[in-house]
Amino acid sequence: MSTPARDRVLVTGTSGLLGRAVAQLLHDRGYTVRSLQRSVVHDPWESVRGSVADPDVAARAVAGVGAVVHLAAKVSFAGEWTEFVATNIVGTRQLVAAAKHAGVRDFVFVSSPSVAHFGASIAGAGAGTADPSRARGFYARSKAAAEELALAEDSPGFRVAAIRPHIVWGPGDTQLVERVVERARAGRLPLLDGGRALIDSTYVNNAAEAIVRGLERMEHAHGQALVVTNGEPRPVGELIAGICAAAGVPAPAFSVPGWLARGAGSVIERAWTAAGTRGWVHDEPPMTRFLAEQLSTAHWFDQRHTRAVLDWTPSVSIDEGLARLAEYYRGRS
Repeated sequence: MSTPARDRVLVTGTSGLLGRAVAQLLHDRGYTVRSLQRSVVHDPWESVRGSVADPDVAARAVAGVGAVVHLAAKVSFAGEWTEFVATNIVGTRQLVAAAKHAGVRDFVFVSSPSVAHFGASIAGAGAGTADPSRARGFYARSKAAAEELALAEDSPGFRVAAIRPHIVWGPGDTQLVERVVERARAGRLPLLDGGRALIDSTYVNNAAEAIVRGLERMEHAHGQALVVTNGEPRPVGELIAGICAAAGVPAPAFSVPGWLARGAGSVIERAWTAAGTRGWVHDEPPMTRFLAEQLSTAHWFDQRHTRAVLDWTPSVSIDEGLARLAEYYRGRS
């Protein structure tokens, strides 16, 4: 077996906002990029099409690369558990196994702080330990299990780091920004507890830079889970209002008690899944318990350890990110 090229990197999930930003940044920095994704996208780099959970596809994707950045995941507030298992757990297991067999040296698993969020507020904490049994919602539980199995393979010959960017957003984002904008435009976006919960978020360029730094600083980062944010906690209502202003839509004007939203979210989620209901924005229920908890509890993180390990600081502030988002929407009008 030939030695993989150290500057050749496989990036999975490049059809998403963050995956594409990571691939583009690596490309701009002189790495040879190969992407793995389900859909057909015309990229300036080599692309492999297929499912990360397919052993043959995974083996083909990792052949000859020296590093892997794994972002592909099922990201949703609702859905069947088996769907999350297939992509997030089985897919990660297949890719890790294929990478080790192919002689890949470095593996960055892109995770989420939700793997260590158990429903209570997080205020100035570190990364915490992923726990599939306590994480809230199928997405978080499956990502926690995937992070565990990836980090368990860390060794001097196969270095694994988990990078957990928190609430990534930016121009073209469909996971947060478009949901906020569409629901606000329709008058169906309440604030929970007045939007007072203090949260961290991460502008997409910063998240991509931190992930690439994780790869470049693998000697220091491997074996660890690192939460990445802008380090600018703001009330969730303020962040939502900033996104709405950038898009030119009215900010939410009414509030719902968090306890009520959490209870309603549990009921809606069960009914939505049982009925196979569709028709809301992005085929998602209007509320789930996990979403209600995220919107009504504080979650912001101490970034000192992350920044020391990665030797990195964010290059785009929240305000600059909102200005770029406004420019993006002006260009669409």
